[in-house]
Amino acid sequence: MSIVKKVMWVLLLVVVAAVGSLYWLGTRDDASTGPAAAAADSATLVERGRYLALAGNCMACHTSRGGKALAGGTPIPTPFGTVYGPNITPDEQTGIGAWTADDFWQALHNGKSRDGTLLYPAFPYTEYTRVTRADSDALYAYLRSVAPVSQPNRPPELDFPYDQRALLAAWRALYFKPGVQEADAGQSVQWNRGRYLVEGLGHCAACHTPRNSLGALRSADALAGGVIPVLDWYAPPLTNDMETGMGRWSAEDIAALLKTGIAKHSSASGPMAEVVLGSTQHLTDADALAIGVYLKSLPATPASTERTRAAVAPAAMELGGKIYKQQCVQCHQAAGEGSGTAWPALAGNPTVTAPSPVNAIRMVLDGGYAPATAANPRPHGMPPFGQLLNDNDIAMLVSYIRNSWGNEAGGVTALEVKRARAASTLN
Repeated sequence: MSIVKKVMWVLLLVVVAAVGSLYWLGTRDDASTGPAAAAADSATLVERGRYLALAGNCMACHTSRGGKALAGGTPIPTPFGTVYGPNITPDEQTGIGAWTADDFWQALHNGKSRDGTLLYPAFPYTEYTRVTRADSDALYAYLRSVAPVSQPNRPPELDFPYDQRALLAAWRALYFKPGVQEADAGQSVQWNRGRYLVEGLGHCAACHTPRNSLGALRSADALAGGVIPVLDWYAPPLTNDMETGMGRWSAEDIAALLKTGIAKHSSASGPMAEVVLGSTQHLTDADALAIGVYLKSLPATPASTERTRAAVAPAAMELGGKIYKQQCVQCHQAAGEGSGTAWPALAGNPTVTAPSPVNAIRMVLDGGYAPATAANPRPHGMPPFGQLLNDNDIAMLVSYIRNSWGNEAGGVTALEVKRARAASTLN
């Protein structure tokens, strides 16, 4: 055999070994799954599961607009195409009626369907793997208690090669390692509970951590904020940077936003308003505060962004200030201090000072309301100005509020407003 052929055979064996290793790493299960949870009173278990389903916001992805509860069909847009939330009612044919508690645990913990099919990470098993077996069993008991709905699952509509499910093995080998979250003995019970909710069931990183080109979370920038792909909303940093993160907030402020949708520094809008409406308002006071305590322990890491802070011309600030006095000062006040929780402050507001101006632009364009929660059933709203102000006007206005009263967030261009207007129309 010639040297060239020997080299080719060696290279072939290396490639086969590498592919085999990636496949094994990407399809392996966590061996420490543990036994099923001890039996409990069924009503208690179901109620516990109902609470966990709210905390995990299961309805958001598994209930389509106008559809039956948890019957699936919700489109979940990604940069690679659209996947659809599956039916998780106990229907035997189209839902999870034939699943066992072990099957359900495998989906949450190992990211695999009942038959071993690898699940797309639009289902956040990368975070749900931290959920305990006891909580998995409670969720399963609750889902078994809801009304079964016969509704076939809609297959994903993904671009090539992302529609090749076998390639998930390589993705998982690179970016996923199953494992329940262990408590940190050096921290309080409250802190550990907050971390469990943030990093596990609440899957906060799914929006608040930037992603790489393959859709995996950039672990080095955990909870450092980023634009939510396709939706074009910015999820702000949950770290404690004073300018762009939660540095000015207390744990109680964070809990208030989660429970009511409003706080003295800001109010929930866009996708976060939907999270508060469908999920976090239902948290117990203790769980909401635990999340606040955990988030306040995070370092003062600056926001993750590739956007350069643009200077604002004095003329633009002057014109933006005039528009502010004409349209905004009555509610948000001359110094941007707002009016209690009815109209949030703009000074130090992370929506305003975020590296990306897209949220502030979209609020000016479309207006909006904080979510109508049990604690705040009739929130004050902001009228839309998209029809009244042109792109240049909005750019100057948003530049003004981002650079007044101690805010130093940089300028906004008319092109950015135009793009946000287009995204707003599409969404």
